[in-house]
Amino acid sequence: MVLLTSLNSRYVTYIKCILRKIHRTFNVKKLWHLENGNWHWVKEKATPIASLNRSLWRLSVPSFSFHFMLGLSAIIATLGLLGNSVAIIIGAMIIAPLMGPIVGMAYSTAMGNRKLLRRSSLTLLKGIVLTIFASWLTASIIGLKTVDSEIISRTNPTLIDFGIAMAAGMAGAFANTRRSISNAIPGVAIAVALVPPLSVVGIGLSLGEEDIALGSSLLFLTNLICIIFFGSIVFLFQSYGNIDRAKGGLVMSTAVMFLLGVPLSFSMRELIIENNVRYLISDLIVSETKTFANSDVRSIRAIPKKDYVLVKIEVAAPVDSVSQKQTDLVRDFLSKKIGKPVELEITIIPVKKINSTGY
Repeated sequence: MVLLTSLNSRYVTYIKCILRKIHRTFNVKKLWHLENGNWHWVKEKATPIASLNRSLWRLSVPSFSFHFMLGLSAIIATLGLLGNSVAIIIGAMIIAPLMGPIVGMAYSTAMGNRKLLRRSSLTLLKGIVLTIFASWLTASIIGLKTVDSEIISRTNPTLIDFGIAMAAGMAGAFANTRRSISNAIPGVAIAVALVPPLSVVGIGLSLGEEDIALGSSLLFLTNLICIIFFGSIVFLFQSYGNIDRAKGGLVMSTAVMFLLGVPLSFSMRELIIENNVRYLISDLIVSETKTFANSDVRSIRAIPKKDYVLVKIEVAAPVDSVSQKQTDLVRDFLSKKIGKPVELEITIIPVKKINSTGY
């Protein structure tokens, strides 16, 4: 019995020694302090004010490379919009240097640096004029009169575009203050889309379409004001500048944003109504009418007007497959279902099928 107790005490002592060695070897807190000391260079630091100031001054100067790259970007964006190619439009956004002076305006607003603000504003103004002129000239030379979806999508901005510009402005300012994520700036330029709206302005002017030019101008102005305001907020939160110096610029930006919010809110409301009506009409046409049963319905657009809803349907079918009587019946049916007068416009894309067999 004494021998058994002695053996047990030896085992207990042995186990305790092992546990102490494990604790000393794998002391997490000790290891953390040791390794943390060796990896201090990984800690992210904000860009020094002097360095950021030089960088943004350089981006805000209207140099030859700025004008050259912006002109090429405008031409590429215009061709992409006319060709309805998303990939080409994205490429134009990446090479456009227009984000530089806008972030410079945000930084100068936060710092209260009027000299940089004047310089970046002048550079931006020259860039806007150059982009619109290059787009107008390109569209006039090409001579295309069609207006596709990529152009239309930039003529009716809503609060969704406001939210995108807000987030992009914050991201653009923050990326400029962190060298480790500076490669995110092209992504910001893609998200906020500065050059394409200006290119649409040029296209609208070349076509003589004032609504297109005004709508895309509103989109660009929304992007511009949001980047300046929310970019300034990000700079201020990181102790670049102070609120007293930035007060005047922030108040002015806030006032402009409230003014922009009125048409953007109306556009958002119309977008919601249009989508709801379009989904309802699409379901009714597909499931409850026989007129388009054998047709390939390409697109359905429902445009709310003051006293009625304009419904545009594009179908691929033989020319005589839809008669005037059928159109009137579909119009009356839709009007009854949605409880509002409907003006129906059907575009038929002629389809002709020819087969040739050798047996």
